[in-house]
Amino acid sequence: MTSRLTRRTQNLGESATLKVAQRALELKAAGETIYDFSAGEPDFPSPKVAVEAARQALADGFTRYTAVAGIPALRQALAERYARRYDAPWGERDFVVTVGGKAALFELAMSLFEPGCEVVVPTPCWVSIPAQVRLAEAEVVAVETDPADGFRLHADALLAACTVQTAAIILNAPCNPTGGVISQDELAALVEGCAERGIPLIADETYEEYVYDGASPLSAASLARRYPDTVIVVGSFSKTWAMTGWRLGWAAGPPEVLRAVAAVQGHLTSNPTSFAMQGALKVLQSGDDGFAEHRREFQRRRNLVVARLNALEGISCSTPAGAFYAFPRVDGAFRAGRRSSIEFSRDLLDRAHVAVVPGSAFGADEHIRLSFACSRETLEAGLDRMAESLGG
Repeated sequence: MTSRLTRRTQNLGESATLKVAQRALELKAAGETIYDFSAGEPDFPSPKVAVEAARQALADGFTRYTAVAGIPALRQALAERYARRYDAPWGERDFVVTVGGKAALFELAMSLFEPGCEVVVPTPCWVSIPAQVRLAEAEVVAVETDPADGFRLHADALLAACTVQTAAIILNAPCNPTGGVISQDELAALVEGCAERGIPLIADETYEEYVYDGASPLSAASLARRYPDTVIVVGSFSKTWAMTGWRLGWAAGPPEVLRAVAAVQGHLTSNPTSFAMQGALKVLQSGDDGFAEHRREFQRRRNLVVARLNALEGISCSTPAGAFYAFPRVDGAFRAGRRSSIEFSRDLLDRAHVAVVPGSAFGADEHIRLSFACSRETLEAGLDRMAESLGG
């Protein structure tokens, strides 16, 4: 019997970031030295308090099922964090802890989108956002951001793309892959405009803490008290606390939305990993200052990468205001054998052993994405190899 794939999966490609990372791992296994700028994974260790708390939870036998939405203490700690930082009105019951921020976004898509819906997404955008919208059988309405403007996000353009079919706007700020951010005034205008139209704003704030040049973190949660039916926030322990493998994120927002998210999660994953949640709880209880030095180090790396990229012939790179990616335009360096971002990236990996992600994965074939979530020594060496390769 021949298997018949559903229409929703037939055009669903493999995650480009994971595909590049897998190829880099294969080359490493073959003994090659690879300068891997593909994966968005901080090179800092997970917080010691988290590791010790998870280890103790395992020793104590905290290995059973928990509530589907996550352990109450962790949800309460998240509520307290948002109240303290952003005066959010949420309590424990307004949070669902998920298996990474990616699962939170997917469960929201399953809860809010269906055939006939449109979802407004600023682009270039993280590869999984349009994929998840399409898995929910909704349509993506892309709104381009401008590299000359630092890929900043503006309320007017996003609201102008809304129609009676719009089910949500998904805002990823700071943005993966561009590092684009949104100002407080633009965020307020966007949330107000969504409320007037009866449209939820899903704010993916995975990179919330990573803003540079003296900027302060922003969150749509600061507007949830005024617009309780509009604001939905997604967050993650992965990037801020270098806990990528722990697979813990969260969603917060209106009660009816969170009930739907929890129902989907109950059939999808059940609860997040029990002992991992104990580690995350300890991180929140210990305070939020551990990432301040990470932010400073990422800014130093950002400055290094942007300067080196702009020194290469045919390449230009705006300075990202947030996240930890550079998104240079590289079509000026296209040649025979590298006339697209995919060919360009493959050529870099094969000839220079530098792993990057093609911009086509994010909706921008003239660009590539480099993560600077690795040491400055690795960045310098990889950029040296890149310069040599592009000169040939």
